[in-house]
Amino acid sequence: MWPWGVCYGLHGAVAQEDLRTAVDKVVEKLREGKKLTTKDISLLYLGTIVNELGGIRGEIARLEQRMEEMNKRIDETNKRIDTTNQRIDAVAEIFSMRIDALSQRIEDTNKRIDALADSLNKRIDTVAESLSRRIDETNRRIDALSARIDDVQKTLLEIQRLLMELLKTMQT
Repeated sequence: MWPWGVCYGLHGAVAQEDLRTAVDKVVEKLREGKKLTTKDISLLYLGTIVNELGGIRGEIARLEQRMEEMNKRIDETNKRIDTTNQRIDAVAEIFSMRIDALSQRIEDTNKRIDALADSLNKRIDTVAESLSRRIDETNRRIDALSARIDDVQKTLLEIQRLLMELLKTMQT
């Protein structure tokens, strides 16, 4: 005999076939209007349970198939996500390298600008110093010339005063 409602393998198939035959005989008794025994009712009940179990097994098999298909789709989606992530990582790496190269170029340019600014500042300082010396020299020369002009002017005033005195003397 087999366990209640559980039919597995070859023995289970034989037992199910035997149960089906027994249930068919009980159904035939019902059609004929014969009285059913407790054993007949138990066979009908057992047949119903086995039939429902078969339906449940079918539903479980269908759900397992759907789960398998869903798992395959999930795996495919995960592979696509992994591929996309790899592409994103590659692009991020390229951008990182480009940013590093650009940062280095900017740093090099800043160094050249600083060096050029230092050079220009030195040249400006040199020119300013030279101009300052020349302006100082020109101011000294202007001061000397101004002093000579003052001397000449004093001399001219002295000459004018003497000439006026001479004129006064000649007129008297």
